[in-house]
Amino acid sequence: MIYLVRHGQTAFNRERRIQGHVDSPLTELGVRQAMAVGGLLRDLIPDLDGWRLISSPLGRAHATAELITARLGGLPIELDDRLKEMSWGPHDGRLRADLEAENPETFGKTGWAFDAGSGESYEAVAARIGDWLADLPPEPERRIIAVSHGISGRVLRGLYANLDRDASAQQDVPQDAVYLLQHGGVGGIDCEAVE
Repeated sequence: MIYLVRHGQTAFNRERRIQGHVDSPLTELGVRQAMAVGGLLRDLIPDLDGWRLISSPLGRAHATAELITARLGGLPIELDDRLKEMSWGPHDGRLRADLEAENPETFGKTGWAFDAGSGESYEAVAARIGDWLADLPPEPERRIIAVSHGISGRVLRGLYANLDRDASAQQDVPQDAVYLLQHGGVGGIDCEAVE
């Protein structure tokens, strides 16, 4: 099984900036979200024997993983580039509203298209995440907590559940929930609300 987590809220999330491969720190809310996720995972996994915590190396995901492992009791963090967020190339760090004003079609009908004009394509993101999934041990030996991002997390869940590109892009990406990926299905588990 895989418990998939999105990083907590960041300053760029709050400002509605495209993060991609650039980083911004977790906000106070983001810290509370990460701690709530860690508490939920502690309740879901009473025995950490055989579990691995794998995180995107981007600062916001790594900081979330550190808060989670503190709540779990010290599970080592493995970093994996394949869990990184999709890069928007030169658009990383820009305000979403500015991109929409320049080109209303940038985000497509789902609101998170992979057609920003440069940066990574859906196919490139899906290839690296698919490679990560293929490297994991088979179920039921698979015991993974993965900390990733909004778009890459959508792609991961979509690949796991065999969803097409549009269905993958339309999935929710809360920062205060855990997704359970098991037996080809995906289910969400909400944390206690934090403000």
